[in-house]
Amino acid sequence: MTDLLIRGGLVVDGTGAPARTADVAVGHGRIEAVGDLAGLTAARVVAAGGRLVCPGFVDVHSHSDLALLSNPEAHSKIRQGVTTEVLGNCGLGVSPLPPQTDAAALRAAVGFIDVDPALAWPWRTLADYQETLAAARPAVNTLSLVGHLPLRAAVTGFADRPATPGERARMSDLLARALDEGAAGLSTGLIYAPACYADEAELTALATVVARYGRIFAWHLRDYADGLLTSVAQAVRVSEASGCRTQISHLTAVGRRNWGTVAEALRLIEAADADVRADVYPYLAGSANLSQLLPGWAHDGGEPAMRARLRDPRVRDRIRAAWAGRWWAWPDVLVEGRPLGGEDEALDLIAEHGNGVAMVAFGRSEDDLLAALAHPAVVIGSDGFALDPDGPTGRGTPHPRSYGCYPRLLHHYVGQGRLTIEEAVRKCTGAPAELLGLSGLSGLLRPGAAADLLVLDLETIEDLSSFTHPHRYPAGVDLVVVNGTVVIDDGDHTGARPGRVQRPLMEVTT
Repeated sequence: MTDLLIRGGLVVDGTGAPARTADVAVGHGRIEAVGDLAGLTAARVVAAGGRLVCPGFVDVHSHSDLALLSNPEAHSKIRQGVTTEVLGNCGLGVSPLPPQTDAAALRAAVGFIDVDPALAWPWRTLADYQETLAAARPAVNTLSLVGHLPLRAAVTGFADRPATPGERARMSDLLARALDEGAAGLSTGLIYAPACYADEAELTALATVVARYGRIFAWHLRDYADGLLTSVAQAVRVSEASGCRTQISHLTAVGRRNWGTVAEALRLIEAADADVRADVYPYLAGSANLSQLLPGWAHDGGEPAMRARLRDPRVRDRIRAAWAGRWWAWPDVLVEGRPLGGEDEALDLIAEHGNGVAMVAFGRSEDDLLAALAHPAVVIGSDGFALDPDGPTGRGTPHPRSYGCYPRLLHHYVGQGRLTIEEAVRKCTGAPAELLGLSGLSGLLRPGAAADLLVLDLETIEDLSSFTHPHRYPAGVDLVVVNGTVVIDDGDHTGARPGRVQRPLMEVTT
């Protein structure tokens, strides 16, 4: 007898192989068998005829570093089928925090992910953070990247200058320690201070460390607008120079005048003499802190200096001049679900609230998104948070990707014939697992793999979260199993929290 038997579902195994009708047996937290299991008995049998059975989604691009401590049930992620979250993206990490770090300044710098300001930060190292996370017992598995912002904050502070050779060496040492502690790689956010002050020598030095460990370097590029191709070329150049595997985060082109350049960016990736890939989410708007729109020099010295600077009329005039050639139109920038009134309102909000003001910005092309979705080197990542609409993380009007990324992909892009179900599942499961060093043990429905799996109703699956009413769970996610334990049962959360803090190659922190 096995623990759980899912009978007669349409199995899509995460490899890209054709869908087939099969049974799936789960026991002791693992997939025991896939096939015709007519003679097998189980403690629980789920009749899945007519429904999709696939691996749990591996969200390669998550910002739930702090959200999972506030919301370990991981409501908005687990209810859309995410069973593994990759934390620490866009350079917005929360560790390491060696004694010399101005922790308050770093927390302000990563304010975009600080969704529950009441949380304490008791950790110093990545290992400390992972112990804190494991103690919270999240419902989903987690894997952590090292953020570039904490590395730079620890060594150079928040000044607008390149790192010296000695400082690059100290950042490399901090990075190596975190990789020893089980980090899946490094991420940078080259539009966020102080990472935006890094030069190519610094990026190459850090990439060389990542390459030595065989891990991944995820890039929030320096520019997704007029400078997209230059920015992709830099990521490719660093990857080639270091031998580091590279993942370009949320590949898109913003601003109507830049539409069509995603296809060119994909050609640069294809031509790279290195392993370069990308992630994307299926929406035509992005989200970040509003202060991201400021020129880099305005962030010099950290958030308090930035906010003080914005009270100077001469500085505001200088910023308005820098914004004269902007790619966005102010009505396309939403804060708390409503369009901004213009430059003065944006500057007032940043001066008052710093990096804590989140925006949603439109200005993307459906053709660019389709080009990325169709490319074999591109995987899916939500760029979202594990939110609880009834808890501290349920405030405000966040981007709907935190609730609906994966159901939206299946409803709008598979349902409308723009992507096959096999390829869509591969991009959400097997491909990101392979990218992260979890290949063969996670992200696939095969014997011996972790029993992270889903039963989905493709007739009803749909994202119900919107830009004006984001805190809504999707339809059609019937069953979610994490490490063999049912977390979502007939669409309802069971309260189970069986997630594990993972390392590449499935080493687990206990």
